[in-house]
Amino acid sequence: MRQCLAEGASVEIDGLGTFLPDGRGGFRFLPRNRPKVFIAYVQEDAAAAESLFEALENAGFDPWLDRRKLLPGQNWPRSIEEAIHVSDFFLACLSHRSVAKKGGFQAEIRYALDCTQRIPLDQIFLIPARLDACTVPLRIQREIQYIDLFPDWECGIRRIVGAMRRQRHRLAAA
Repeated sequence: MRQCLAEGASVEIDGLGTFLPDGRGGFRFLPRNRPKVFIAYVQEDAAAAESLFEALENAGFDPWLDRRKLLPGQNWPRSIEEAIHVSDFFLACLSHRSVAKKGGFQAEIRYALDCTQRIPLDQIFLIPARLDACTVPLRIQREIQYIDLFPDWECGIRRIVGAMRRQRHRLAAA
């Protein structure tokens, strides 16, 4: 970490904050204060996930996307589980491809659903976002309102950001 800072690079410690070089041989620490959003997707929807990452980052959130946050050699299943656990929100990218595919995406959705069992019923955590006209899994359909990011991507992003901001304000006021 010291070597990276000495070379002028910043060092992010997931969930805590970022160490930044101060230009005088030292560093300063910026604690994490932006709401963390885990983005779950399948590889076939990577372009949409990247666009979501950018939109959320531009809106002042701290999005977590495996292809941007995982480090070489890192135990990715454990890191993903930890990232979901410490996130303020879980954004599930639902598409024809993701709802039909077996594997990690389904495990991430199940873990997020388990996490929702530990938070108050009126709090928002899991946000299902449809990328296309896919069928929303029944368990999610029965309990959680989803948002469509089609045909109007920008409108869908505004609604997601608005819901997350309202949730954060409600928690801060409590």
